[in-house]
Amino acid sequence: MNDRLLSLLGLIRRAGKLSMGFDAAADSMRKGEAALLLLSEGLSERTDRAIRKIADQSGTSIVSCGYGMDDIGHAVGRRSTGIITVNDNGFADKIRSLCAENSQEECI
Repeated sequence: MNDRLLSLLGLIRRAGKLSMGFDAAADSMRKGEAALLLLSEGLSERTDRAIRKIADQSGTSIVSCGYGMDDIGHAVGRRSTGIITVNDNGFADKIRSLCAENSQEECI
Protein backbone atom coordinates (compact mmCIF):
# COMPACT_ATOMS: atom_id res chain seq x y z
CA MET A 1 0.00 0.00 0.00
CA ASN A 2 1.05 3.55 -0.24
CA ASP A 3 1.17 6.26 2.37
CA ARG A 4 0.11 8.83 -0.23
CA LEU A 5 -3.46 7.74 0.42
CA LEU A 6 -3.14 8.43 4.14
CA SER A 7 -1.49 11.80 3.48
CA LEU A 8 -4.24 12.69 1.03
CA LEU A 9 -6.90 11.82 3.62
CA GLY A 10 -5.29 14.28 6.05
CA LEU A 11 -5.35 16.98 3.38
CA ILE A 12 -8.98 16.28 2.53
CA ARG A 13 -9.93 16.51 6.21
CA ARG A 14 -8.19 19.89 6.53
CA ALA A 15 -10.14 21.02 3.46
CA GLY A 16 -13.37 20.06 5.26
CA LYS A 17 -14.43 17.53 2.63
CA LEU A 18 -14.71 14.36 4.77
CA SER A 19 -17.57 12.84 6.70
CA MET A 20 -16.27 10.36 9.28
CA GLY A 21 -18.12 7.58 11.05
CA PHE A 22 -21.21 5.58 10.13
CA ASP A 23 -23.87 8.20 10.85
CA ALA A 24 -22.04 11.15 9.24
CA ALA A 25 -21.13 9.08 6.17
CA ALA A 26 -24.68 7.75 5.81
CA ASP A 27 -26.12 11.28 6.04
CA SER A 28 -23.62 12.53 3.47
CA MET A 29 -24.57 9.77 1.05
CA ARG A 30 -28.31 10.22 1.58
CA LYS A 31 -27.98 13.96 0.90
CA GLY A 32 -26.05 13.27 -2.30
CA GLU A 33 -22.91 15.03 -1.04
CA ALA A 34 -20.63 11.98 -1.04
CA ALA A 35 -18.49 11.28 -4.10
CA LEU A 36 -16.76 8.23 -2.61
CA LEU A 37 -17.08 5.87 0.35
CA LEU A 38 -13.79 4.65 1.84
CA LEU A 39 -13.89 1.55 4.07
CA SER A 40 -11.08 0.28 6.26
CA GLU A 41 -10.20 -3.26 7.20
CA GLY A 42 -11.64 -4.58 10.41
CA LEU A 43 -15.23 -3.42 10.01
CA SER A 44 -17.77 -5.83 11.38
CA GLU A 45 -19.70 -7.77 8.79
CA ARG A 46 -22.96 -6.16 9.90
CA THR A 47 -21.58 -2.60 9.66
CA ASP A 48 -19.99 -3.33 6.30
CA ARG A 49 -23.26 -4.70 4.91
CA ALA A 50 -25.30 -1.77 6.25
CA ILE A 51 -23.04 0.99 4.90
CA ARG A 52 -22.67 -0.74 1.52
CA LYS A 53 -26.46 -0.93 1.23
CA ILE A 54 -26.72 2.83 1.77
CA ALA A 55 -23.94 3.40 -0.78
CA ASP A 56 -25.74 1.23 -3.33
CA GLN A 57 -29.01 3.08 -2.77
CA SER A 58 -27.35 6.47 -3.17
CA GLY A 59 -25.11 5.46 -6.08
CA THR A 60 -21.90 6.24 -4.17
CA SER A 61 -18.80 4.39 -5.34
CA ILE A 62 -16.86 2.38 -2.76
CA VAL A 63 -13.15 1.87 -2.15
CA SER A 64 -12.04 -0.78 0.33
CA CYS A 65 -8.47 -0.14 1.37
CA GLY A 66 -6.03 -2.34 3.19
CA TYR A 67 -5.52 0.09 6.05
CA GLY A 68 -6.96 -0.55 9.49
CA MET A 69 -9.24 1.76 11.41
CA ASP A 70 -6.37 3.04 13.58
CA ASP A 71 -4.24 3.91 10.54
CA ILE A 72 -7.02 5.86 8.88
CA GLY A 73 -8.02 7.47 12.16
CA HIS A 74 -4.47 8.64 12.74
CA ALA A 75 -4.31 10.10 9.21
CA VAL A 76 -7.44 12.18 9.78
CA GLY A 77 -6.70 13.18 13.37
CA ARG A 78 -9.12 10.86 15.16
CA ARG A 79 -8.54 7.93 17.43
CA SER A 80 -10.10 5.39 15.09
CA THR A 81 -12.47 5.48 12.15
CA GLY A 82 -13.42 2.85 9.62
CA ILE A 83 -15.96 4.64 7.45
CA ILE A 84 -15.28 7.87 5.58
CA THR A 85 -17.00 9.65 2.73
CA VAL A 86 -15.11 12.04 0.49
CA ASN A 87 -17.40 14.93 -0.37
CA ASP A 88 -15.46 16.33 -3.33
CA ASN A 89 -15.23 14.87 -6.84
CA GLY A 90 -11.63 15.97 -7.42
CA PHE A 91 -10.36 14.38 -4.23
CA ALA A 92 -12.45 11.25 -4.93
CA ASP A 93 -10.88 10.96 -8.38
CA LYS A 94 -7.40 11.22 -6.86
CA ILE A 95 -8.17 8.44 -4.38
CA ARG A 96 -9.47 6.27 -7.22
CA SER A 97 -6.27 6.88 -9.21
CA LEU A 98 -4.12 5.95 -6.19
CA CYS A 99 -6.25 2.86 -5.79
CA ALA A 100 -5.80 1.91 -9.45
CA GLU A 101 -2.02 2.21 -9.08
CA ASN A 102 -2.05 -0.21 -6.17
CA SER A 103 -3.32 -3.74 -6.78
CA GLN A 104 -3.71 -4.36 -3.04
CA GLU A 105 -6.71 -2.07 -2.87
CA GLU A 106 -10.12 -3.02 -4.16
CA CYS A 107 -12.13 -0.48 -6.09
CA ILE A 108 -15.84 -1.09 -6.53
